[in-house]
Amino acid sequence: ELNSSLLLSPLLLRAPKGDGHPVLTLPGFLASDLSMAPMRRYLKELGYDAYAWNMGRNFGGVASKRGALRDLLARIHDETGRKVSLVGWSLGGVYARDLALQMPDMVRDVITLGSPFANDIRATNATRLYEALSGETVDDNREIREAIAGDLPVPATSIYSRTDGIVNWHTSLLRPSETAENIEVHFASHIGLGVNPAALWAVADRLAQPEGEFKHFD
Repeated sequence: ELNSSLLLSPLLLRAPKGDGHPVLTLPGFLASDLSMAPMRRYLKELGYDAYAWNMGRNFGGVASKRGALRDLLARIHDETGRKVSLVGWSLGGVYARDLALQMPDMVRDVITLGSPFANDIRATNATRLYEALSGETVDDNREIREAIAGDLPVPATSIYSRTDGIVNWHTSLLRPSETAENIEVHFASHIGLGVNPAALWAVADRLAQPEGEFKHFD
């Protein structure tokens, strides 16, 4: 998928240009900022101010990471004076949705890629490992989990693939509304979704929407 994106880079760079607003990328479970470096480079080429999370490898912990993520979002918002778009891959998308619920005045929109936040979130192949490494179970903090699965106060896009292989795609489906949508990417893998050319195009298209406006992906 990464090779496909490199081959298709001339086409990908024809995506709508950005307006310079900040975009925070949040890596998936067990991943680091390196995993989203290709996406950040792509977004910078399109004109966005792309940020890494700079918190090392993501060993999980929705509740334990909340404070540090709030501080990070507030710092980026203060430095730029602009609302921040959040792009989260897998578990990073769960963090992004949680941040949008806590600090909606600082969030422009949320885009998730293969993130398990809805329905039976135990239906992934990484649940036991997540619980062992994070010290949290997916049944902890039920109120937080139910809120993350619900409607967000900001525009939201969930990008998913039925061929994910790790996350059950049903857990990535949000309730569609005037400001919320699901976008299916065909034949994408979970570990390749963040560098998949179709997913990158969709991310770029969604980020290019003017602040305060939302139209469903075409």
